[in-house]
Amino acid sequence: MKNANILVPIDFSELSYKAFEVASVFAELFDGAITPFHSYLSLGDIDDPEHPASDTFSDAHEELAKRLMLKLDSESARHAEPSALNRGIIHVGNPSDAIIETAHHFDLIVMTSHGRTGVSRLIMGSVAEKVIRFAPVPVVVAGESSELKPLKRILLTTDFSDYSLKAVPFARSIATASGADLDIIHILSREPLGSASKIQNIIESREEQMQKLVADRFDGMTGNVRTQVLTTKRSIHEKITRISEETDYNLIVMATIGRTGLDYLRLGSTASNVVRHVKPAVFTVNPRRLKGAQKTH
Repeated sequence: MKNANILVPIDFSELSYKAFEVASVFAELFDGAITPFHSYLSLGDIDDPEHPASDTFSDAHEELAKRLMLKLDSESARHAEPSALNRGIIHVGNPSDAIIETAHHFDLIVMTSHGRTGVSRLIMGSVAEKVIRFAPVPVVVAGESSELKPLKRILLTTDFSDYSLKAVPFARSIATASGADLDIIHILSREPLGSASKIQNIIESREEQMQKLVADRFDGMTGNVRTQVLTTKRSIHEKITRISEETDYNLIVMATIGRTGLDYLRLGSTASNVVRHVKPAVFTVNPRRLKGAQKTH
């Protein structure tokens, strides 16, 4: 992630400005640059459809774009170090679609879980929800209570599938650059596993896999790398949420698709539920849509 180009969508709500705080940490770690972004609906989308476009309409549209650009630049300079900022981008169109389209020219998206509407992040269909489903680059989603600086402790989840392992290089890179401790967890749902002896055998097998993962992917890292194989009678996302409540993690890193290979659009996805419910910022990687994924699968 060296020289990372970071896209930061904002909607001029106070919460959306939180993304600058989080993006600034990544820019500092990876000698990156922040590009502020704002998307708005065309006047034609909200104007009276019975009245055709006119020169007056065109002028009004151009004037609106200029005012939004001035506001974007001024607010960005107020919330981030100017030396780390690129010129902002104003885009006309649906916010989530515009972010996803623009992201093809960037390395990372940093955004907040909800903004101007103030709608609870329990509600499906938010802008952030759609972006982490379809973005071609990793997406960091931060909530109002997320605290990324100082970055001291990272949680990485894995189920050892090829999909989930796509998040590993990012977790290592962030931990190495920041010197943060890294906890790697694998969670088993007890319900389908059977007897206590069978569960214990599976746990021991997964612990061996965990040690191999650390030896293969995290050898030579500075800082502490801790591993744990856990079981739960509840859903996986509830277990991750509980763990994040019990430990002061700054960042959770995870893939949006795991062992099942189910598409992220499936309701109840672990990643989507984690993003909605945890306090730390969540760094998500969609292994199917990641740049170059089509070439390797």
